[in-house]
Amino acid sequence: MASVLVASNRGPVSYTVREDGSLAARRGGGGLVSGLSALTADSGASGSDSGSGSGSNSGGGSRAVDSLWVCAALGDGDREAVRRGVAEPGVRMLDIDPDVYDDAYNGIANSVLWFLHHHLYDIPREPVFDAAFRRRWAAYRAYNRAFAEALAEAADEGAAVLVQDYHLALVPGQLRALRPDLRIGHFTHTPWAAPEYLRMLPEDAHEELVEGLLGADEVGFHTRAWAAAFLADPLVERTIGETRVRVHPLGVDGDELRALAHRPEVDARLARLREEAGADRKTIVRVDRTELSKNILRGLLAYRELLTAHPEWRGRVVHLASAYPSRQDLEVYRAYTAAVAELADRINEEFGTPDWRPVLVSVEDDFTRSLAAYRLADVALVNPVRDGMNLVAKEIPVVSDEGCALVLSTEAGAYEELRADALTVNPYDVTATAEALHEALSMPAAERADRTKHLADAATNHPPQRWFRAQLEALRR
Repeated sequence: MASVLVASNRGPVSYTVREDGSLAARRGGGGLVSGLSALTADSGASGSDSGSGSGSNSGGGSRAVDSLWVCAALGDGDREAVRRGVAEPGVRMLDIDPDVYDDAYNGIANSVLWFLHHHLYDIPREPVFDAAFRRRWAAYRAYNRAFAEALAEAADEGAAVLVQDYHLALVPGQLRALRPDLRIGHFTHTPWAAPEYLRMLPEDAHEELVEGLLGADEVGFHTRAWAAAFLADPLVERTIGETRVRVHPLGVDGDELRALAHRPEVDARLARLREEAGADRKTIVRVDRTELSKNILRGLLAYRELLTAHPEWRGRVVHLASAYPSRQDLEVYRAYTAAVAELADRINEEFGTPDWRPVLVSVEDDFTRSLAAYRLADVALVNPVRDGMNLVAKEIPVVSDEGCALVLSTEAGAYEELRADALTVNPYDVTATAEALHEALSMPAAERADRTKHLADAATNHPPQRWFRAQLEALRR
């Protein structure tokens, strides 16, 4: 039994099956893993690779843990670990039927809720809520129910449960019905849809979504804007009851990030990037998944307009764009990824010379290269159409070697904290973004250094462990 529980789609550990049939466990990264590490430090959770024997816990005994992380088994290795009774201490994976998982995760979470909250629908064509949607919504309900039942079974009397993100929006209400004694929090890492957008959902699904979240004692968001959008929903206004809505912005651990960025392998990659970019050229850096909301295409169009309107930058600047493929099992994402590569090629064909390639695109999920690009950045371009937070906007100023100017969308969650020292842009305005890039490239070194210092200070105000503990303390109060 546990007194503090976390629930999320993706957990802190994943498994692969070795050639000899044994299981290898690898600890994940990210804010949730870092934040929970402070709570699981005493539970014996391992942060290194381990096999299926030593270093693993069968999960079948009665050993009490202070904290428990409940997550889904995402791949064959994870499912095999569940079947063998293998688990890291303090972690419980749920082996949910793969068809149910696919309908819940791809069919609803990523194809409906994500699109709603990021305002991504092509309205003349989408959404279409038909019989297939109803089947997938039933799977989404069942997927959430599996988490609610696991949490109800594992929680001590009066335990604190922190449910994470839009994948599990129904869990608080389901769990409240099973265990009214628990203190339940839910945190949404995405934006929250404007009321008129959310009303596109069928009425019964809209009601179930809101009722699910309002089963929590605390509902959290990264920014005041997203919290206000939630509260502006007339259905929320009518039914909110005693649920409290709070804002918990997430930042970065500056010391940890700087240490990672100065490892020998990053130094080596930085040297190669400098050689690729060319001596004495300025760099515009972006690091994104090829996620529709990240607005990579308009960023490339703005760069092309910069080179057209300000030809003095030709041969003097390189755009380092890391665009890691995302959700390639969905056709719309495959098409978007292809469009990014095609536009980058067109810019290189239009402006490139034998000794200058204007755009250097990487499509590999390469954290070492990303950190090297962060350090090399003269300008950081972060222009999402909507984003819950966007930690890249916070990470680059923290590790940039010479300081960087930040061109930042007004629709990024990070805008609330960073706008005073960023060059802010309407993410749809390609011309204004091009002019902001010109201003950023032309910024005097002293001003750039001063802005970078303030950006880095703001970025590190709420490191993951503090962010997590703030939610836990608010829930306990």
